[in-house]
Amino acid sequence: GLFGVPELSCPEGFQEAQDKALQESEQLVQKACSTPPGPETVMIFDQLSDSLCRVADLADFVKVAHPDFAFREAAEEACRNIGTVVEKLNTDVELCQSLRRLLADETVLSSLDPETRRVAELFMFDFEISGIHLDEEKRKKAVELNVRILDLCNEFLIGTHIPNKIDKHVLPEHIRYNFTAEGNYLRIAGLHADCPDDLVREAAYKIFLHSNAQQLARLEELLASRNNLAQLVGYDTFAHRALQGTMAKNPETVRQFLEKLSEQLSKRTQKDFEMMTKMKMKLNPHNSMLMPWDHPYYSGVLRAERYNIDPGLYCPFFSLGACMEGLNSLFSQLLGISLYAEQTKRGEIWSEDVRKLAVVHETEGLLGYIYCDFFQRPDKPHQDCHFTVRGGRLKENGEYQLPVVVLMLSLPNSARGAPTLLSPGMMENLFHEMGHAMHSMLGRTRYQHVTGTRCATDFAEVPSILMEYFANDYRVVNQFARHYKTGQPLPKNMVSRLCESKKVCAAADIQLQVFYAVLDQIYHGKHPLKKSTTEILKETQEKVYGLPYVPNTAWQLRFSHLVGYGAKYYSYLMSRAVASMVWKQCFAQNPFDRAMGERYRREMLAHGGGKEPMLMVQGMLQKSPSVEDFVDALVSDLDHDFETFIMDS
Repeated sequence: GLFGVPELSCPEGFQEAQDKALQESEQLVQKACSTPPGPETVMIFDQLSDSLCRVADLADFVKVAHPDFAFREAAEEACRNIGTVVEKLNTDVELCQSLRRLLADETVLSSLDPETRRVAELFMFDFEISGIHLDEEKRKKAVELNVRILDLCNEFLIGTHIPNKIDKHVLPEHIRYNFTAEGNYLRIAGLHADCPDDLVREAAYKIFLHSNAQQLARLEELLASRNNLAQLVGYDTFAHRALQGTMAKNPETVRQFLEKLSEQLSKRTQKDFEMMTKMKMKLNPHNSMLMPWDHPYYSGVLRAERYNIDPGLYCPFFSLGACMEGLNSLFSQLLGISLYAEQTKRGEIWSEDVRKLAVVHETEGLLGYIYCDFFQRPDKPHQDCHFTVRGGRLKENGEYQLPVVVLMLSLPNSARGAPTLLSPGMMENLFHEMGHAMHSMLGRTRYQHVTGTRCATDFAEVPSILMEYFANDYRVVNQFARHYKTGQPLPKNMVSRLCESKKVCAAADIQLQVFYAVLDQIYHGKHPLKKSTTEILKETQEKVYGLPYVPNTAWQLRFSHLVGYGAKYYSYLMSRAVASMVWKQCFAQNPFDRAMGERYRREMLAHGGGKEPMLMVQGMLQKSPSVEDFVDALVSDLDHDFETFIMDS
């Protein structure tokens, strides 16, 4: 069966696995309610969480990635059913009472170790978010709002991807071939950001981002419902609720971080926009005003012109085999960990090109499994991501339940007999996702509720972004980058130029992310909103981003991250700041320093989400970073490396 789960040798098995989990969960609920308050209560709650997550997490992956529609459908159904049960349990007053008794008993509470106490508080937080502390009528309202929000999220998400159509006669004939024709209409399914023709990018921007009344209504109802739910369960705004337990802790800190970052970037961003404008004037003298559809294109042109980074020159040095060897060698030097390919059993994998890796520590033995689903195939989403399929935890019999994860990439299928060659971007993504996988393997917590990447959103990206710093360091790259035909190493100046090219227009790129993050904070801040979401977009774009708003467009209706990262879009920037600080302070001098690797494991990876994120950062950096430190870390990454600059000059 899939992932070695015997029931899942056919789609119908999901029903069986789900029934088994629900039966187990009923017994555990009874056990929790009849157990006197103590550490065992937390253990039972975690078992309960594990029995449901073992099916739900696996189904979460299968519903998006399995090539067989019947499997995807069965998994989708299982997700829905388990979701409903979780909602029910989160409003089960008797179950909540058993946890409340534990948290109210000072003697018992003081005897718990910090991890057990944090896990108990996290479970309590889940109850409170569902309105358990309210009277029955309000509690019912909270459940209804939760269900409605889930539906709105799904509808909004689908709406963000739906193409727009336009009568083909509206567009000049010479650009129509860029879009898919459907009878008398043209279908515009994206922004065509890389197209060299300014007119094509302008048309795509104005049509794809054209406002849509239905999608607008969904967004407005989603934001209002989130706000209502947050206020119902006792928070000022949805952002206050979403930021509980994160590194930032509250919306005020996020606002401060984004404002200070914006301030520090402003001169550099202006300079970037001036460079892009000059380039546009050079290539298109009739129309030199820089518009939002120009930014991604002209920053790419400037990069290519200044550093001539042709991915084709790099790919031969980055065969998939060489990159995996590089990761293996890095993990072995830093952490004493090796990756071994394992034979899979019949029915264990969903596509024959999936590879299973065993993660083995030199003294601790087997730590877990990583399934590598790396290649493109029809119906597979084009996104690189990491899925937890089974969380690690200490079982009742004293054995450790090994974590299982999937890394999903969309690498091109290579020609017969030739190795798969990665572009520099793909190589960096592979390192990024492997950072998540190592977090999952080494976050060996006692409780699966906080295993590996189950931690605060603004901390979760730190291990993966840190791996990008390793992927961009010549000392690391030089260990594995070899030409697949000649065996010749990748020249040092090619790596330096690649790194420097990423700094071209990087301030403007970060400023764009700041704009998205500010927008997300306003949308999830004080309600009712002072203006419509589109007016807020216009105002924020002109104030924070600096390129003009285009009338009749509504970019926010394509902002799919509002679903999964509501009030937390800033997380990526904050994680990058922490990763940058960890790299500079701990690994820049020697990226293979074993003592630092062990400290990184001990202070940051080992706890999963079982310790407050800021305490983990403090343990690693041996100081408590301020908002200013975060901002400085991001801004100093934009400075050019003097040595490369001189060499290139």
